[in-house]
Amino acid sequence: MKRFWNWVRDETHPEERTLRIEGAIAEESWLDDDVTPAAFKAELMEGNGPITVWVNSPGGDCVAAAQIYNMLMDYPADVTVKIDGIAASAASVIAMAGTKVVMSPVSMMMIHNPLTVAMGDSEEMRKAIQLLDEVKESIINSYEIKTGLSRAKLSHLMDAETWMSAKKAYELGFCDEILYTGADCFEKAASDVGFAFSRKSVSNCLLNKLMLKLPPEQPRIDAAELEKRLQLLNH
Repeated sequence: MKRFWNWVRDETHPEERTLRIEGAIAEESWLDDDVTPAAFKAELMEGNGPITVWVNSPGGDCVAAAQIYNMLMDYPADVTVKIDGIAASAASVIAMAGTKVVMSPVSMMMIHNPLTVAMGDSEEMRKAIQLLDEVKESIINSYEIKTGLSRAKLSHLMDAETWMSAKKAYELGFCDEILYTGADCFEKAASDVGFAFSRKSVSNCLLNKLMLKLPPEQPRIDAAELEKRLQLLNH
């Protein structure tokens, strides 16, 4: 069975366990494989005491992420999540299950709207949109519990596909500490402006600049149409 998680045991500290979640989540898909979530839960419950979860994942199956989130939230001991590379998309949801979430100063977190592939008539498309809206609401639940941010703010961050540096994630409440730093750095991180990259903001900025470059006699292109053409060029 292909797995995206691995338990690392430290013989010097038998009371503690380390879980590493790396790569795409649920490459075999948990939607039609009951063995995968069952195996994860069995391994999680094999021991007791606090666990450390290292995350370096671009995301993946939101159903798998939701199940892991629930398992970690229900775990009876402390769960420390440490992000050493990237916690993007579904992986960011898993990170929210940490009793404490810690990020490396060189790591990133990304949140965005859920994606799907749909086929069929207009009614099927409407059902797909409704499904995505409900999935988004469930994802916002995990962010809201951790950060305390408003649902409107979180929805906006997801719409923009927001990439956060460790400092920005700390400012917004997505993480509690930054690795390899002292208390004075936390105070500095709170006062400094963290880095957040919004794909939509960058696209809108580029669109505005292009519109200004058009000569007065040039027929104006609708912003949505211009963005569509840019996306086609990028692909």
